[in-house]
Amino acid sequence: VYNEFKSAMTQNVTAERLLPVAEPADLETDENVEFIFEPTKEVLLGQLAPMYLQISILRALYESMASELGARMTAMDSATNNASDMIGKLTLQYNRARQAAITTELMEIIGGSEALKG
Repeated sequence: VYNEFKSAMTQNVTAERLLPVAEPADLETDENVEFIFEPTKEVLLGQLAPMYLQISILRALYESMASELGARMTAMDSATNNASDMIGKLTLQYNRARQAAITTELMEIIGGSEALKG
C-alpha cells in the first residue's frame, strides 16, 4: 500500500500485490510455439525475483515521497495565499485606523484653534 503520485494536487492510495507474480491478463501466447530458456525458467526467476521486489518497493517509496512533497507544496502554496490575503486585510485595517487617528488629531487642533480665536 502506497500513495501513487499523479500530480502535485492528486495522489491515489494504491494497493499492489507483489508476490506471487502473476502473468499479465492481456498476454497473447501461441500455444504451438515453445520457447527455449537459457538458463532455465527456474534459475532465471530465482535471479529476477529479488530484483523485481527491490525495484517495486523502491518505486513505491519514491511515489510515496513524491506524493508527500506534492501535498506539502500544495499546502504551503495555500498557506502563502492565505497569509497574503490576511496581510492585505490587516494593512487596510491599520491604514484606516491611522487615518482615523490623524483625522481626530486634526479636528482637535482645529477645535483648539477655533477656541483661541473666539
